[in-house]
Amino acid sequence: MKSDSEIESVPSTLEMVAREAGVSPSTVSRILNGTAKVSAEKKAAVEKAIIKLNFSPNPVAQGLARGKSQTIGVITQAIDSPFYGEGLRGIEDRLEEVGYTPLFVSGHWRQADEKACIKQLLARRVDGIIVLTSCLPDSFFVAQSKRLPMVITGRNLVAPSLYSLSFDSFEGGRLATQHLIDLGHQSIAFIAGPSDHADAVERLRGYQSALTASGLPIQPELIVQGDYRESQGGMAVQQLLLSRIPFTAIFASNDQSAYGAALELYRKGLRIPDDISLVGFDDLRTSSFTIPPLTTIRHSIYDIGESAAKSIVDLVEGRMPHHISPVPSLVVRESTRRARN
Repeated sequence: MKSDSEIESVPSTLEMVAREAGVSPSTVSRILNGTAKVSAEKKAAVEKAIIKLNFSPNPVAQGLARGKSQTIGVITQAIDSPFYGEGLRGIEDRLEEVGYTPLFVSGHWRQADEKACIKQLLARRVDGIIVLTSCLPDSFFVAQSKRLPMVITGRNLVAPSLYSLSFDSFEGGRLATQHLIDLGHQSIAFIAGPSDHADAVERLRGYQSALTASGLPIQPELIVQGDYRESQGGMAVQQLLLSRIPFTAIFASNDQSAYGAALELYRKGLRIPDDISLVGFDDLRTSSFTIPPLTTIRHSIYDIGESAAKSIVDLVEGRMPHHISPVPSLVVRESTRRARN
């Protein structure tokens, strides 16, 4: 014979609630879905039975009953990236609060992979898709949004069932460079991001704009191509030092590149910020724990992830999103100092 504790551990079912309330299982289901037209007495009986039996409705079953899967597809470019990882956390936290489950896939910055991701997500009947940046053309997303709601970051698009969230990378690049100029630096190197990324191009433009506005020359030899990864940040510093063109500061187009640059400067016996000031871009969580802590542009991908999640839920549930991307701001830490005369 089962003990009382064993009986209490048996999960209650919708049928058990129906029997306790004296109604049909379909009536219980409709009350849970908010579609039932029943008397107040029946509704109260069902609610009382739910409390008594400690019944927990199955959210997936409820979603399917409403024609929804309660899942949101999320396409990132590199699921192991610390930058995208913070964005995915923001999406996950926000969706969890409102009863949706994210399904994460990676596009690897390849158009064919991104298209395959969208095909997979459609097959799984997701209610909407969030795209954390992309290398696919705008026209592709405008066309896809006719099939289901979509939110894309890093773009400025307008279309039915499509919402975009952009970040002012130009202003961020300008702020970073101006900070170094204000500290008296006149020879500022720049580690660029991938040339086919719109945000990387805008950060370069911001760097060039700040130099020009301050009457400083743009030295092509101090602009080194990178790819947003730590290893390329280190290689960029090697290239800069081999050029033998003097510089007193580096603006790296993202924090990961700055980490690689800092390591290579250390290996070459150069101190930050005594010999070279260093600025990054993104303000990753780890950037306040580097040695020295990194001056950077705050580009909260976590906040953008949250905004993307709120926006896709709005679209799925028939509301127009009105979420604004955060503006760039300078976070000054110990990796920059006034230039020596």
